[in-house]
Amino acid sequence: MVYRRLFTVLVLAMASMASAVRLPPGVEEPSRLIRPFDTSNYGKLQLNNGLALTPQMGWNSWNFFACNINETLIRETADALVSTGLAELGYNNVNIDDCWSNMKRDDKGQLQPDSKNFPSGIKALADYVHKKGLYLGIYSDAGVFTCQVRPGSLYHESDDAKLFASWGIDYLKYDNCFNLGIKPIERYPPMRDALNGTGRKIFYSLCEWGVDDPALWAGKVGNSWRTTDDISDTWESMTTIADLNDKWASYAGPGGWNDPDMLEVGNGGMTYAEYRSHFSIWALMKAPLLIGCDVRNMTSQTFEILSNKEVIAVNQDPLGVQGRKIYAEGTKNCSQVWAGPLSGKQVAVVLWNRCSEVVNISADLGLLGLDKSAQYSVRDLWSVSIFISNL
Repeated sequence: MVYRRLFTVLVLAMASMASAVRLPPGVEEPSRLIRPFDTSNYGKLQLNNGLALTPQMGWNSWNFFACNINETLIRETADALVSTGLAELGYNNVNIDDCWSNMKRDDKGQLQPDSKNFPSGIKALADYVHKKGLYLGIYSDAGVFTCQVRPGSLYHESDDAKLFASWGIDYLKYDNCFNLGIKPIERYPPMRDALNGTGRKIFYSLCEWGVDDPALWAGKVGNSWRTTDDISDTWESMTTIADLNDKWASYAGPGGWNDPDMLEVGNGGMTYAEYRSHFSIWALMKAPLLIGCDVRNMTSQTFEILSNKEVIAVNQDPLGVQGRKIYAEGTKNCSQVWAGPLSGKQVAVVLWNRCSEVVNISADLGLLGLDKSAQYSVRDLWSVSIFISNL
């Protein structure tokens, strides 16, 4: 049996952070000083459009359904988010990904929904979702075509933004295919300006796959930005993406978030323990929590993971500091400690075993920036119990 226990703990009654950190015995000195709660780059570039004060939550059609989507699926998904209680927990965006549109624009140059799969139109779908107390998201591309070769929005930004607003769209995922070789930093701002010009608040999600290090510039452009290539439903993909996203931790915060792609929890490619690791690390990293499975047919284990209120609270904490990898040691650096500060004098800590054998992992309080002379309580967010008090 593969043993990958991810142990999330919440350290309570946090004392003041140490000004410097010390490495525990046997941990190799990193190439740069570890500043576990560094937010030095946050705020330099935020869009400040009043959205994304916490990372977005909801559902996206792509990971499970790809192009096999229609209006019935979207309606039933909205129904399921409400009936399961997931919407009440914060999963309130219902996002349609690629393949919703016709293969060509209409005679007036406007985007049009696929009449076979969306015969009622997007406006009617938005009205249905809004009546559920949810938001409707849609997809387009900062290129001449979408990734599935539907019409893109490059050079049509103003018209498309006005159309989305007229439909009642609340969220736009903006992809990066067929981009004519134009730099993302040139192609993405026009849609920001077009969306802002509609007078409707629309969450702007940049999906340029981390190609041009968007954390360095996208904060002034959108509310979240992909830092990596697409995720797949494997342990290797998930862990690799977590490591890549970690690099940009200091740039995220209320108003703009690093996006390591959508959740794969429940899609069948990983074990229960691995999915729990996936969800916990995404929550700690303040990543968007966008469900990628079929919420109409979830297993009880999938629902258990996605509905953990205390882990969700780590992700949605108003302080908005992205947790990060503090250190790794052992065989192939499998024994890892990740952590991040929360409001209310709390710290979330993840002890992450990324190898197949059982290991003991300990977190050095000094390395976490905590005063070793102070007292702490420790709470396991998965068993929902305080197992150490006055540590």
